[in-house]
Amino acid sequence: MTDQSLAERLKYQRKSKGLSQEELALKTNVTVRTIQRIEKSETNPHLNTIKLLAAALDVEVSDLLPLCNPKEENIKKKWLLLLHAIPLLGIFIPLCNVLLPLFVWIHKREDNPIYDHQGIKVINFQITALLLVLLSFVSLMTIEKWGFIIFIATVPICICIVIFNIIYVIKKEKCFYPLSIPFLRYKPSSALKGLLILMGVFTLNSCAPKSDNLVTRIDGSTIIKDSISHKIDHLVEQGQVQGSSLAIFSNNQQVYQHSVGYKDVQKQLKLTDSTNMYGASLSKAVFSIIVMKLVEDQVIELDTPLESYLPKKIHEYEPLTRWHDDYSDLKNDTLYSQITARMCLNHTSGFQNWRSQDQKLQVFTAPGEIYNYSGEGFVYLQVVLEKLTGKGLEQLAREIIFEPLGMQNSSYEWKDRFENDFAISYAKNGGIYNKDKDNEPRAASTLETTFEDYIRFLGAVLNKEIISKKSYRQMFSPQTEIKPLSQIIDDVHAQADTYKDIELGYGLGWGYLKTPNGVGYFKEGRGSGFHHYSIIFPEKGYGVLIMSNSENTASIYKELLEYTTSNSHMPWEWFREIPYK
Repeated sequence: MTDQSLAERLKYQRKSKGLSQEELALKTNVTVRTIQRIEKSETNPHLNTIKLLAAALDVEVSDLLPLCNPKEENIKKKWLLLLHAIPLLGIFIPLCNVLLPLFVWIHKREDNPIYDHQGIKVINFQITALLLVLLSFVSLMTIEKWGFIIFIATVPICICIVIFNIIYVIKKEKCFYPLSIPFLRYKPSSALKGLLILMGVFTLNSCAPKSDNLVTRIDGSTIIKDSISHKIDHLVEQGQVQGSSLAIFSNNQQVYQHSVGYKDVQKQLKLTDSTNMYGASLSKAVFSIIVMKLVEDQVIELDTPLESYLPKKIHEYEPLTRWHDDYSDLKNDTLYSQITARMCLNHTSGFQNWRSQDQKLQVFTAPGEIYNYSGEGFVYLQVVLEKLTGKGLEQLAREIIFEPLGMQNSSYEWKDRFENDFAISYAKNGGIYNKDKDNEPRAASTLETTFEDYIRFLGAVLNKEIISKKSYRQMFSPQTEIKPLSQIIDDVHAQADTYKDIELGYGLGWGYLKTPNGVGYFKEGRGSGFHHYSIIFPEKGYGVLIMSNSENTASIYKELLEYTTSNSHMPWEWFREIPYK
């Protein structure tokens, strides 16, 4: 490669890293157009641009610059003078004698070797000077007479050495710093190690604090928050997603959140953390905590047939709603009386997902035997609990979940106050769904919430609030194996053999899967254009929440979640979350 041009070198390094021009642009502040022009030899980029590209590709600048044209800047005495003179400010401002030349050195060291050599010498001497000042102070406190002489002599001697080198570098472009400890050595490849040593000296601490701008992923690697935001913005634009919000939890705490796009595209109204969104099946995750709380309070047991709690058959009750508590279809059904709370929560009740005018409510499979995703199972459990406690779902949710967690903008029914800030939802083709505002509370599907409120809920789950640790262990234990490739009932014979190794299944209200990074529990929500997904890893205190008002969000889930979790074991085909590319 010694005779290759910058264009050929950049193209070679980019492809060797497996990056497209767009992906390289995402990792830098360099535009795709600029990268294209460089690779076509249409432009002569600034050295700073080359530095950005080299850093993104994890190579040295010399790996991109042709050897016959190293772009080295001519020696400028102003920079040498600045390197050697600026430490004098340390007399007035503590630590500036090290931090200021360090900044100049980092900025100029690749422009010319002389800046690198002399910058290292200046920094080594100034760190040494700091240590000498500290030792002289110790001697002042511990050594009689000579301690005072050492203390008052140290600073003037250091200042004299600095002044000598200012004059020397102006005349000879050379420097001489005696007694320096070589904290940094001249090795281009060891710059990062040198900087880490400097940080250790400055902080006098055995471990450096974590940056607030980093997120630790579930595999232990870190990712910059700004890069996550950039990735989300890019995917939302490329996937034609109207609005989306993402939050990350680490160590059981929310450490990152970002919202992008619009709650109303036509009016250009921004989607925010407090914007009301229809929660769809996220409702089930909240309801599962309500049920487990009632189990703790001994209102019901998980394995007792639900009908046994009522004084009469469920189909004998007069419906109080328009349809969801009408069980007249079950009058001649001989299986429903076997259904328990556990079966409703782990989707083995035998009910279809939802009844319709063409399909009456019925138990299709023997209760407790086969996984079949069912909103009707959750609603059946809800209706029994309402009759048993004398409280409606909304009241139970408010008392057990919403008020204790401060979820002031959440409800299982539409509230007039939501009118001020709610998200319009969009179909794949950009069409708008009508907003349902007259739904009666249903445990499986009618949750109205906000991104901010649902973050509170997931945080409470990770921290094992509301219910006991024992109840969480039971709720998150695998209850049933998922074999169908799809949640649609007519695909029950399609086996998900691809995901046998992750033991895909269901707990109580939450999906269950195993990965090399731990056991995860997921709950998705889809309906009327809203598209949500959450996954938590309680053992590691990690989680991700995505909420969106666009059906197109399905196309960016795979890349977005793999970017934020480093997880390549998600059953995307089963979820039917097919990437847009």
